[in-house]
Amino acid sequence: MKIGIISDTHGYVDRVALAIEKFFSDADLILHAGDVLYHGPNNPNYKGDDYNPKALANMINASKIPFVIARGNGDSEVDQLVLKVPIQAPYAYAFAGGKRIVVNHGHLIPTNADKDETAAHLHADIFITGHIHTTILEKRGETIFLNPGTVSPYLTNRPDKRTSVAVIDDAGIKIFDLDTGEVLMSLNF
Repeated sequence: MKIGIISDTHGYVDRVALAIEKFFSDADLILHAGDVLYHGPNNPNYKGDDYNPKALANMINASKIPFVIARGNGDSEVDQLVLKVPIQAPYAYAFAGGKRIVVNHGHLIPTNADKDETAAHLHADIFITGHIHTTILEKRGETIFLNPGTVSPYLTNRPDKRTSVAVIDDAGIKIFDLDTGEVLMSLNF
């Protein structure tokens, strides 16, 4: 089993392509924790040359690796019109490697106490969120909480300004620096 975890791509197609090429090319599934396209080409907040939500939608639509996407606060019905993959709200679910995985963008459950309560209620082994554009990997109680960060160098909130993705495999979870491939955080099962 290998699952790619990504979040807060915000229309940055080249960064998603890099993540797939470097980390997800042999994945069985890609879980996306929301804010995929970010309201299309009229978004006034974009920066950089690789902001291309239409190209990102086309890449996701053509992917041989299935995507499962949870709706973020920046995802809209207009975005869904160009994606063949359903944007699920408020939660997306996967069951892999004997683990119950729940994905939610995180903007409506901002505190750890809220996340703990929701994860317990949904019997999540792994609870994935995005939204804050920084990495989290920790076990609290019986649940592993994961935030893969963002792929965008313009949006990262990490103090070191690194961009990141995560991978779940049979051994555990690793968060990688998207550019260098360095393991930033890891947790074994």
